[in-house]
Amino acid sequence: MNLLRPTLLTLACLLALPATASDLPSLGDASSALVSPQQEHQLGRAWLGLLRGQVSQLSDPQLKDFVESSVYRLSETSQLQDRRLEFVLLDSPQINAFAAPGGIIGVNGGLFLYAQTEAEYASVMAHELAHLSQRHFARGLEAQQRMQVPVMAAMLAGIVAAAAGAGDVGIATIASTQAAAIQEQRRFSRQNEQEADRIGLVNLEKAGFDPRAMPSMFERLMRQYRYDRKPPEFLLTHPVSESRIADTRNRAEQYAAGGNLDSLRYQLMRARVSLIYEDTPGLAAKRFRGMLEENPKLDAARYGLALAQIKSGQHKQARESLQPLLQKAPNDATYNLAQIELDMASGQLAEAQSRVERLRALYPSNYPLQQARVDLLMKQGRIQDAEQALDELLKSRPKDPDIWYLVAEVRGLSGNTIGLHQARAEFFALVGDFDQAIEQLDFAKRRASNNFQLASRIDARQRELMEDQRMIEQMLR
Repeated sequence: MNLLRPTLLTLACLLALPATASDLPSLGDASSALVSPQQEHQLGRAWLGLLRGQVSQLSDPQLKDFVESSVYRLSETSQLQDRRLEFVLLDSPQINAFAAPGGIIGVNGGLFLYAQTEAEYASVMAHELAHLSQRHFARGLEAQQRMQVPVMAAMLAGIVAAAAGAGDVGIATIASTQAAAIQEQRRFSRQNEQEADRIGLVNLEKAGFDPRAMPSMFERLMRQYRYDRKPPEFLLTHPVSESRIADTRNRAEQYAAGGNLDSLRYQLMRARVSLIYEDTPGLAAKRFRGMLEENPKLDAARYGLALAQIKSGQHKQARESLQPLLQKAPNDATYNLAQIELDMASGQLAEAQSRVERLRALYPSNYPLQQARVDLLMKQGRIQDAEQALDELLKSRPKDPDIWYLVAEVRGLSGNTIGLHQARAEFFALVGDFDQAIEQLDFAKRRASNNFQLASRIDARQRELMEDQRMIEQMLR
C-alpha cells in the first residue's frame, strides 16, 4: 500500500488549481463533465481507504460522535447538496482539518487543542464544507485542462532549445515555465481559500455561531507561528495573511452580534483530547487541578480531572470529582459515560449496567452509549449479547472500520468463525487492503461450503469487493 503519498500529492495539487470566486459550478458546466459528483464520491472513498490504512486514527466514540454531529449540523445550513459525508479523525496533536472529494472530512485531534471555542472549531469546519460545496476539486481539473496546453507548449520549447545546444537557456525556460505554473496554481488556490472563507462565514451565521470566530482563529494562529520555520500543516495548506484576516474580519463585522461562541460539550471534548496528548495522566490531573484552583466552577476541568484519575487508577478520587457534575446534570450523557467507565474500571459492573439501561431509555440511538454497552457486555462475559448489540450498531454505522474490527473480535470469541472472516473482510476493505479482504472471504466461503445460500452471499460480496478493487486501481493509474 505505497500509493498513499503520490495520491495525496496529486490530490493536493488538484485542489490547488484554478477556480474563480464568482464562477460557481453547475450541473451542466465543464467541471461536471470532467468529474461527476458520483466519480468524486468514488474517488473520495478510495482515497479514504488508503488514508485509513496508513495513518493512525482516534477511535474515541465520543470524539467521533461530536465531529460527525457538529459537521452534519453545519451541513444543514451550508450550500452542500451531496451530504453523503464520511469522517476520519486522525491521531495527531498538530492542528489540521481537510476536505477531500466526495464528502470526506478529516480532522486532527490537535484541532480541538488549538480551537479554543466551539465557534472557532466550527469556523474551520464551515470552511472545509465550503470547499466541498463549491466542488473545488472538479473545478481544479477543469482549470488544469485549460492551462495544460500552453504550459506543455512552453516546456516543449525549452526542451527543444536545450536539445539544440542552447543549454542553460533551455533549462531556464523549463524552470521558469514550471515556476509560472506553480505560481498560477498558488494564485488560484488563494482564490479557493477566499471563496471558502466567505461561504464559510455565511454558513457560520446561519448555523447560529458568531462569524467573528473565524478571523479571531486566523489571527491567533498567525501570531503563534509568525516566526516558525516549519509551521503546522494547516497553515501550509491554508496560508494565513494580514489581508486574509482583514477580509474575513470585515465580512464578519457585517453580521449582527449575538451568535454562539462556545458550548460546554465542546470544552468537555477538548478535555478528552488534551488527556490523550498529555505525557501521563498524572501530569494531566495536575494541569486540571491548576485550572480548578483558578476557577472552581470550570466543569470541563473537573471532568478532565475525573478522566485523568480514572486512567491513573485513582477510583475514589475520580468518584469524588464526578459527583458534583452528576448532581448538577444527572442526565448528561458525557458525565454518565464517565461514571460508567469508572464503575467498569473499579469492578462495579451491576452499577454500570443499571446506569447504561437508564441512559438507553433516554438516548436509545446514542453511539457512544451503544459502544459503552458493548464494552460492558464483554466485561461481563456476555459475548452473545455483545455480538447482537454490535449487529444492531452496524445498522447505523456500516462504514465504520472501528466497529468492524470489534465485530471480528467478538465473533471470534463467540465461535462464529464464518462471521469473523466476513467482519475482517469488511474491515480490510474499509482500510483499503482489498487483497486481504478478498482472502478473508475465501476463508469464509470454505467454511460455508455446505450452506449454499450463505456461500452464495459471501461469493457475491467477494465479487463486489473485486470490482471495487479494479475500479480503484483504474482511478489511481
